[in-house]
Amino acid sequence: MALGKRGAFYNTLEEFHKYWDRIDIICPKVANNINSANPKSKTLNPKQIQNYKPQTLNLFNNVFIHPSPWPLWLQPLWILREGIRILKTNNYKLQTKNYIMTVHEYPPFYNGIGSKVLASKIGVPYILEIHHIPGYPKAAGGKEAFYRWLTKKFIRFDASGASAVRVVNQKQVPSFLIGAGIRQDKIKYIPSMYIDLEVFQPMSGETKKYDLVFAGRLEKNKNTGMLIKAISKVKSQNPEVKLLIIGNGPEKENLKSEIKNLNLENNVFLAGWLPMAKDVARAYNSARIFINPSLNEGGPRVALEAMACGLPVITTRVGIMNDIIIEGETGLFIEWTAYDMSEKIKKLLNDNKLQEKFSQAGVGISRQFERKKIIENYAGELLNIAKQSTV
Repeated sequence: MALGKRGAFYNTLEEFHKYWDRIDIICPKVANNINSANPKSKTLNPKQIQNYKPQTLNLFNNVFIHPSPWPLWLQPLWILREGIRILKTNNYKLQTKNYIMTVHEYPPFYNGIGSKVLASKIGVPYILEIHHIPGYPKAAGGKEAFYRWLTKKFIRFDASGASAVRVVNQKQVPSFLIGAGIRQDKIKYIPSMYIDLEVFQPMSGETKKYDLVFAGRLEKNKNTGMLIKAISKVKSQNPEVKLLIIGNGPEKENLKSEIKNLNLENNVFLAGWLPMAKDVARAYNSARIFINPSLNEGGPRVALEAMACGLPVITTRVGIMNDIIIEGETGLFIEWTAYDMSEKIKKLLNDNKLQEKFSQAGVGISRQFERKKIIENYAGELLNIAKQSTV
């Protein structure tokens, strides 16, 4: 959002801001957040730090975004410094109103460390939000495997000062946290899959140009490289198979090379970033099946969006998919192999009755995550924690 993009978090805040007098978002440095005193400098020297005036962005009148001017390793210090400044300059009266911090936490834990210190200084309760565990259940490489290990070792200390630990699925992340030493009564399931059902819905007039669609940031953990290999296997029996990939990210160039190497230029299409939710919904509706090959996820939200559009889902056993997919009843699970992906793709493509069964089930499931209802629940849960908590 600090870069002007309107993604899932923007869409959440569009409704969420209505429940609060003020929301301040402290975030890391972004590409266009250049210090006006020294435009050529990527970081600030000690004197500039002392005199730095934050470049705050304002949305919806009461949402304020505070990007850091410093490199990422200084983020705990930025959270502490900016949090205290926000409190002082806006005359927060802690005795007369309810305040709470939510901390989107993930390795290397700079958000949790900074917020833990800030909470001890200003007396505001906070909750950790663990949307997914990097590298769990499958790691995309050595870095994710290390982060998974580090999370297991550090998360108990990290959560020790928090009033609660929010999770967004009911099975996968809670089981990991309990195994890492977090008390079960401290873990609170609060869904984060906010689906705008007025946007994400079946569109009867949309032509089905693609057999499959995937959406997400193109990172290694999304496992899109293996998906492309699976499409190559499907192509051997179905030369006209077509996959649409929505999203941008660091893996895009690798995917382009893989598509070329496997001679899939007429089978796999990269749509890039789609700026508006209605564009994404239209893209979903242009396909017959949604596929999610991810190695680790908290959601994925995109699968629920596709289900709301009436698409049957093929997915790995990640995140909230474990909560809502019943094998053969509401969708199909795939293993993390190109062979199994290709077999499940062929099975569903060749079974129109099964597609229709999953489609109807998915539309019904998606209604549980209606945007306004889920966001109202989130706001209410936070308010209850704020009222009950002391630091």
